[in-house]
Amino acid sequence: MTERIRNLRKFFIEEHQHRTFRKAPGDPFQLAAAFREQNLPDTERAVKRLVYMLDEETPLLFPEQTILFLRTNPTLQALFTEEEKEALAAEYRLHELGELSNICVDYTRFLNAGFPGMRSRLEAQKNKFVSCCQMEKAAYLEGQLTILKALESLILRYRDAASDAGNTLSADSLTHLLSDAPHTLQDALQMQRIIHFTMWCAGNYHNTLGRFDQYMMPYLQADLDAGRLTEESALELLEEFFLTFNLDSDLYPGMQQGDNGQSMVLGGMTPEGKDGFNLLSRLCLQASLELRLIDPKINLRVSKNTPLSIYELGTQLTKQGLGFPQYSNDDVVIPGLEELGYRTEDARNYAVAACWEFIIPGRGMEIPNIDALCFADVMRKAVTGHLADAPDYTSLFEAVTEKLQERVDEMCENTKNLYIFPAPFLSLMMDGCLENGRDISLGGIYNNYGFHGTGLATAADSLAAIKKYVFDTGEIDRKELLDAMEKDFDGYDRLLHLLRYEAPKMGNNEKLPDSIAGDLLEAFARAVKGKKNERGGCFRAGTGSAMYYLWYSKDMGATPDGRRAGEGFSCNYSPSLFIHSKGPVSIVKSFTRPCLKHTINGGPLTIELHDTLFRGEESITKVAALVKSFIDMEGHQMQINAVNRDTMLDAQKHPEKYHNLIVRVWGWSGYFVELDKEYQDHIIKRMELTV
Repeated sequence: MTERIRNLRKFFIEEHQHRTFRKAPGDPFQLAAAFREQNLPDTERAVKRLVYMLDEETPLLFPEQTILFLRTNPTLQALFTEEEKEALAAEYRLHELGELSNICVDYTRFLNAGFPGMRSRLEAQKNKFVSCCQMEKAAYLEGQLTILKALESLILRYRDAASDAGNTLSADSLTHLLSDAPHTLQDALQMQRIIHFTMWCAGNYHNTLGRFDQYMMPYLQADLDAGRLTEESALELLEEFFLTFNLDSDLYPGMQQGDNGQSMVLGGMTPEGKDGFNLLSRLCLQASLELRLIDPKINLRVSKNTPLSIYELGTQLTKQGLGFPQYSNDDVVIPGLEELGYRTEDARNYAVAACWEFIIPGRGMEIPNIDALCFADVMRKAVTGHLADAPDYTSLFEAVTEKLQERVDEMCENTKNLYIFPAPFLSLMMDGCLENGRDISLGGIYNNYGFHGTGLATAADSLAAIKKYVFDTGEIDRKELLDAMEKDFDGYDRLLHLLRYEAPKMGNNEKLPDSIAGDLLEAFARAVKGKKNERGGCFRAGTGSAMYYLWYSKDMGATPDGRRAGEGFSCNYSPSLFIHSKGPVSIVKSFTRPCLKHTINGGPLTIELHDTLFRGEESITKVAALVKSFIDMEGHQMQINAVNRDTMLDAQKHPEKYHNLIVRVWGWSGYFVELDKEYQDHIIKRMELTV
């Protein structure tokens, strides 16, 4: 890390000096009230809001900074008044905040064209619509031109401010971007920062960077070939760019601070079928390693052909306690996406959404987190309703699958009548939108919906215990088990101990619970197979939990695995919180036994390793080999937390001492002391393992 980057990191990250220049919070419904008074349609509101947000920004730049644009207005204006939004929610299905979020644009559509090229394309297409009397489509493109004009005005203000401050490098870069497409890495990174900044100003959140190393590598290569950059100066530029993702993140909406969706994908197969890991991939890993910040979150695409050395690079980040990289296995993901109907070149080009879900840059208007199936809930309902009279385990499992199907049918029905707020700026970077004068909120090339699946280990362990102790050995009386669950195991200490600590558990490389987990996942995949949503897309089953591992467990009664009422599930695709683990190798063997090609919405095996494990270089190789083994055995996704229980307990007591303590929460990393206590406590409860 150079002295300049060290100074910028201290100024922006450690001291947060830039935040003192922000405007005071304002009324977020100021514009919405005017929109209602004027009875404006939604797309016109979206245009006017973004223009307002850009006009309200004051150029802010600091010494030694070369990549500009920083939010000074902390108040995002609402599109609708509270009353209007309530009326919309009563009439439509609104997903999350209603704003378009959690998709990946094709940044090359803007990077390759630049402002002049994008403006020319919009004007030419608008004139075509006018000549065909398609005035509504022409008006839509006119709105996008209005946004570009406002954005160019802000760029001019930044350019003038940079010039006045004597920052000729930034002033020249912004001048170039106003007149031409970027040709250097400096200009491309500045352009990307402007695009990303503008999407947040437009209310579009969880904006991922997609396959950053693929679309940025040509700029780096051109600079290296021309002698404008060396690898060392390119790294410095990347590190400054990475810093920008941590400047405004406190303004971004999410379930918790840190849950902001700023992820990037490195490596993996290209659409042409070649290996995409390149020099920029390596420099990004190095930049993240040196900065030790939660953003951007790194996702590594790997396969059986990925050498151990790349896993070792990733493990160096894990050693720092960043909670990433997250690994995704091309050998599983690509065929799984192809089976769902994705074109081969698109499947090969997949990125990940805010957490782990697979999305296609520039082509997918997909909602990968629209709802969640709770395996533990459908299992518990089947057990309490059918165990007393079930003649055998097979009939009980049939009752489970029936309950599962009922829940899936309900979730599919609940996705109907969806309404998403328009996103005219973001639509500039989505295939077919400009050409058809259509907002991406109305649909894209792919319009699939994803369902999470939480509480899998609880369900599999519960059914394994019933099969073994009720139906196979008869050691447990079924009525006794049901009564114990009803009483939350009060007075059933021996039974509780048996179920909780001695019964078969997924994660200990025991065939019974592992195979039952596979059966549950296949039942989930069958339940959604062939179903279509109202936009013509399919439904994708997955193994991720998001926040549902806490939400669904809070009000759920005791389960046959010895879990007491209200106790949490494991996070994502992971062992029970009270497993007596035989170690990470057994976990890897268990969680590669089920085939996940049909439950391809995403959801990683999440394990915690004690941070003392990483004190020697030999351990780096061992952990890297563990991850490689998981991938070679056709594991799906994996993420590792390097944690220390004592450290986290002390951080709860003395948060002022641990501002930089980073943990992996579910599909994102955050600062431990900024998390709600229930998330802190859950991470502390997770098993610490050694290799």
